[in-house]
Amino acid sequence: MEFRLLGPVEAWSGRRTVPLDGAKLRTVLAALLFAEGRPLSDQRMSYLLWGEQPPTTPGAQICTYVSRLRHRLRKGSLEITREGSGYQLVTGQWEVDHRKFQTLADQGARQLGAGEFIQAESTLRRALALWRGPALCDVTGQLSAAELPGLEESRRTVLERHIDARLALGMHVELVPELTGLVSEDALREGLRTQLMIALYRCGRPADALQVYQQGREILAEHLGVAPGEELRRVHQAILTGDSGLDHPDVLNLRGAA
Repeated sequence: MEFRLLGPVEAWSGRRTVPLDGAKLRTVLAALLFAEGRPLSDQRMSYLLWGEQPPTTPGAQICTYVSRLRHRLRKGSLEITREGSGYQLVTGQWEVDHRKFQTLADQGARQLGAGEFIQAESTLRRALALWRGPALCDVTGQLSAAELPGLEESRRTVLERHIDARLALGMHVELVPELTGLVSEDALREGLRTQLMIALYRCGRPADALQVYQQGREILAEHLGVAPGEELRRVHQAILTGDSGLDHPDVLNLRGAA
């Protein structure tokens, strides 16, 4: 059985999708999956389902949702047991896409740090391909608020590492329009801005790269009241001096080594 959280919450048995009706049922399944085998208390589950305004009998309703899940997932060697004042997910052979994503992300980071750029690009591309749209888009707001920020930060980190690998492989020309869009969407993320500056410089456009820095400096000052970080300033200075090191694959110190 396969579970998918990096997009709409889904459960698959072979090639068939398992019906999961309603945001509450999907929330119970996703919450148990995120617990990764640890018991999840009724109190925590109640908050994830109803926030600060639970029904009169939250325990009974949680029990009903768990019973429905047991019935829907009975063919997947999946068992939900009662542990103390909560529930625990015990499974046989199954897969969760966000676990696979993290495994590939870690592998790609190691490859990047070792200078294995072709392998890193492939591994990180496979990790990003697991995302089918906004993660947890059909669960309760409480569960989304608890889990989505961490998932999104992991995705953005992998995206930047993938771009690092592509820059190291000389793909700067095709990256310029892509990075321009990404910087426009997330103007405060300095890593993307740094990568765009390097791609522009390698395309023979140092003046445009310096303009990207200036725009970033103004946005950071206006919205956060801070100056550009060390990496952004380092690349800016290297562009000003025409430092040949900007053409070296590991100019960004490769986040995979971190």
